Amino acid sequence: MPGFFEMLIIGILVVGLAIFPFWMICSKAGFPGWISLAVLFPVLNIVLLFFLAFAEWPALRNVPQQDRTDY
Repeated sequence: MPGFFEMLIIGILVVGLAIFPFWMICSKAGFPGWISLAVLFPVLNIVLLFFLAFAEWPALRNVPQQDRTDY
């Protein structure tokens, strides 16, 4: 049975694996990366997904219309 420190390390790795991709997505979209911390909270993670899906990304504001792909 794993001890306290092994479980702590595994927990930190799991949290890091959950936050890192959202941090990169938020940063590339033009939003502050810290909003990816919402992934840690049960209801806010769903809100974050909807926010990223339907918000206008600041990173795309200066891209010409013909280069954008809006679905």
